[in-house]
Amino acid sequence: MTRKLRVAVVGLGVGKGHLESYAKIPDHFEVKAVCDLDAAKAKAAAEQFGIARHTTQLSELLASNELDIIDICTPPNTHRALIEQVLAAGLHVICEKPLVGSLTDADAIAAAQKSAKGTLFPIFQYRFGNGLQRLKHLQAKGFASKALVTTMETHWRRDADYYAIQWRGKWATEMGGCCLTHASHSHDILSYVLGPVKNVYARLATRVNDVEVEDCAAIAVEMENGSVATLSVTLGAAEEMSRLRFVFSDLTVESASPEPYRPGKEPWHFKGKTPEIDAAIQSALADFEPTLESFEGQFIRLHATITGGAPIPVTLADARASLELITAIYHSGETGVAVTLPIPKDHPKYSSWVPAKGGFPKAIHHG
Repeated sequence: MTRKLRVAVVGLGVGKGHLESYAKIPDHFEVKAVCDLDAAKAKAAAEQFGIARHTTQLSELLASNELDIIDICTPPNTHRALIEQVLAAGLHVICEKPLVGSLTDADAIAAAQKSAKGTLFPIFQYRFGNGLQRLKHLQAKGFASKALVTTMETHWRRDADYYAIQWRGKWATEMGGCCLTHASHSHDILSYVLGPVKNVYARLATRVNDVEVEDCAAIAVEMENGSVATLSVTLGAAEEMSRLRFVFSDLTVESASPEPYRPGKEPWHFKGKTPEIDAAIQSALADFEPTLESFEGQFIRLHATITGGAPIPVTLADARASLELITAIYHSGETGVAVTLPIPKDHPKYSSWVPAKGGFPKAIHHG
């Protein structure tokens, strides 16, 4: 019989999406409580999802003996303190991206994790789409071993109403713009498929909304494996789209999901360089078994980690790599020079990637 893990969700913005996913896998998780500083929002979520308990205080949840996991979905600037509290209480913790606001914070979280009874599970649910997992399946069978070039487009739309929520669009609370809070999922996929980043050159601008943080980016990346990539990001697209294209020496792979927030979802296109490679690809994919996707896909996997010792689906090292990439992107965008990774501890942006002048070039056009 499957052991149900008892969860409380803290923060009911994106946290509502987590609640919807837990409701789809009731044999694995039971949401015992919800928490939000807005008492009315907490009460409404509890009623909507049939959850017995709602509160505005995390301390109440930590003091109970009814939970296995705290799922943190609060604004980014609150993450470090909340993670540390949950780990100190001996519970597992799931945390939305961005995990924390600097490499210094990531080091502190890693230190807290070492002595903790519970495990930290960073969220990067885009990994768990069956199209992307087909590519990983092929890589495990020896295909797609030599990458040549990659392109990633994260072209989304965020109008002024998105920033009506007070903490958004500000360095102090959202902690970054389109590169951090929107495209970080796709950029995580870059390393998930191709390994570590070696060098970054970025041009960033704020052109869509009158906010502090960037909403447009063009980024050139060199990977440690020698391949190169270009990353294009905007929050001003008329039609939203996420597109990933990987060119390997033996095949080309392109995402074709019509859903901008689920680029890993099928269909994906796989084209071998020769008819023989095409046939071998189809043969290799014959035993691929689709699994649950998105949040449900990650939650099911972390359930297997907690209850059965399976590998952690997204590790703290994975989340730190994402933070290191964003540090390099913001430093390059600010200075106009390429940045080599890894970022050393004496780097000027190790403790904060916020630009010294408070932002990047602005050219807002209305009407």
